[in-house]
Amino acid sequence: MPYEMIAILMFSSMMLMLMTGQRVFGAIGFVGAAAAMLLWGVGGVDVPFSAAMKLMKWYPLLTLPMFIFMGYVLSESKIADDLYRMFHVWMGPVRGGLAIGTIGLMVLISAMNGLSVAGMAIGATIALPELLRRGYDKIMVTGVIQAGSSLGILVPPSVVLVLYAMIARQPVGQLWLAGVIPGLMMATMFIIYIYVRCRIQPHLGPVLSEEERNVSLAEKLRLLRAGLLPLFIFAAMMVPFVKGWTSLVESSAIGAMAAFVAAVLKRRMTRLVFETSVRNTLAISCMFMWIILAALGFGAVFDGLGAVKAIEYLFTEQLHLSPWMILILMQLSFILMGTFLDDTAMLVIVAPLYVPLVGALGFDLIWYGVLYTITTQIAYMTPPFGYNLFLMRAMAPPEIGLRDIYWSIIPFVGVMVLALALVMVFPQIALWLPDHVYGK
Repeated sequence: MPYEMIAILMFSSMMLMLMTGQRVFGAIGFVGAAAAMLLWGVGGVDVPFSAAMKLMKWYPLLTLPMFIFMGYVLSESKIADDLYRMFHVWMGPVRGGLAIGTIGLMVLISAMNGLSVAGMAIGATIALPELLRRGYDKIMVTGVIQAGSSLGILVPPSVVLVLYAMIARQPVGQLWLAGVIPGLMMATMFIIYIYVRCRIQPHLGPVLSEEERNVSLAEKLRLLRAGLLPLFIFAAMMVPFVKGWTSLVESSAIGAMAAFVAAVLKRRMTRLVFETSVRNTLAISCMFMWIILAALGFGAVFDGLGAVKAIEYLFTEQLHLSPWMILILMQLSFILMGTFLDDTAMLVIVAPLYVPLVGALGFDLIWYGVLYTITTQIAYMTPPFGYNLFLMRAMAPPEIGLRDIYWSIIPFVGVMVLALALVMVFPQIALWLPDHVYGK
């Protein structure tokens, strides 16, 4: 059987297993290991073993549990509540101010946790009830929560970019820095849209009542100090890394310790908070490690078959597609897969094909990592089966139906598509900061 047919059979078998409800790492790892054994006999055992050793030797992987622990400590200790109270007081007098403050909340939560699901959970449980109670339009604020949570895998420390770095064999630090400006740009575009929309249609985002706005300056400053605590933790972690004083792993340890100390000093580090944070950190870290291990094994078999070169030949020599056309087709395929898969599953499924192909076409893999994160978040929120849509439905109050959730996301998806187009047309939006810091 030709190697091209073997590659297609592997890919189709993996997709079939995923459609039957199998776990992502189980489906990918099983197909990769079984193909290796069938192709190379007993020697095929070395493929998954080699992938496991490569994973264990990857030093930056130690950052993963550190950042996840930091995020859960700050979340479980209710420091995120202080953030929202700060935005509530300072942004309340502006039309749409609470919705704008919610985007700011999401940016800070992204810097605390690095997972989009964390932003969604905090936004849906803390911000959404407050926005609805104050007369904000339910469709608009539902879109705000979903769009804001999309920043979680783009703004550092993004856990998903750590996964991409491992699979694409790119420096984590450069990928994080590449996500800073696009992430802040997208947040700014969300804020501009909300502000302009609420100026045109004031009933969508009314200002706070005079009674709620009547807060003393001393109280405002107290809330500002409490709300900016996560920023100080983020600065204590990232500044030494950017300056070159600490390694990435050392910076992650500083962030985890700073979050723990902050929770202790605020007298919120209870036994329940600590136990919940540790358990969740262990669960998510193990999940990511299994996914990375499966992806590396599957990718090794694909490399051995020469599937990437075959696909490159098909696109460029037989179909005569330009590199940019191939790149756009890749992004469209992410949006299609996002209707039934999450971001990590999409990455590990197509990484053995896409990442080497992107490099072979002459594109920068750091830049492509940013394109991947933005595109997967668009896919998350694209009807009819976007992952974020159903996650929002599970967390939203009963008065918000699935139809409302579908309608809410349309303008924000438009903003994200515009942001994606800007990063594609102007790669330096993503590449300027890592090039500047690392002296390229």
